[in-house]
Amino acid sequence: MVGRWVLEQTQKRPTSASQGETGEDFEYELIDLRDWDLPFYNELDSPNYLDGKFSIDLAIKWGAKIAEADGFIIVTPEYNHGYPAVLKNALDYAYDGWNRKPVSFVSYGGSAAGARAVEQLRQVVIELQMAPVRTALAIGMRSKPFDEQGKLADESLNKRLEPVLDDLEWWTKVLKAARA
Repeated sequence: MVGRWVLEQTQKRPTSASQGETGEDFEYELIDLRDWDLPFYNELDSPNYLDGKFSIDLAIKWGAKIAEADGFIIVTPEYNHGYPAVLKNALDYAYDGWNRKPVSFVSYGGSAAGARAVEQLRQVVIELQMAPVRTALAIGMRSKPFDEQGKLADESLNKRLEPVLDDLEWWTKVLKAARA
């Protein structure tokens, strides 16, 4: 629900906000980990030593999918003061594809609104050689920001997401040029 809302908001951005100084458009895509049934990481070596040569074909395809992107927004819930295991697993399987790319976060949860999960993820993405963007959005679910059908009930979230997207696009443009 939260991931779909983030994607909807990226599609509504005016051209001037979704273009870099060179007029480059930003294209967003929702990658749902439910569509990538990766087994738990069980390679003999750490992912940074495998150079994308995993023993599982799906892991190789996953790595190629991640390598296509120039920047990321990780949308994550917080459970028991942390992020889900399936997310850590997906991060591990695509080591090379994450390198030198920006990442921002939209989290959701109870009292901390996912902030503790993001604190932990920042440490992980640094190890993946990513550049975590300072601006993030934490959504407290106790206030019922979405209705029963998954539609946004708290319109203030649209405004709070804008700087997250602005900063991610700026860093995406800068780091893409640096990687070139």
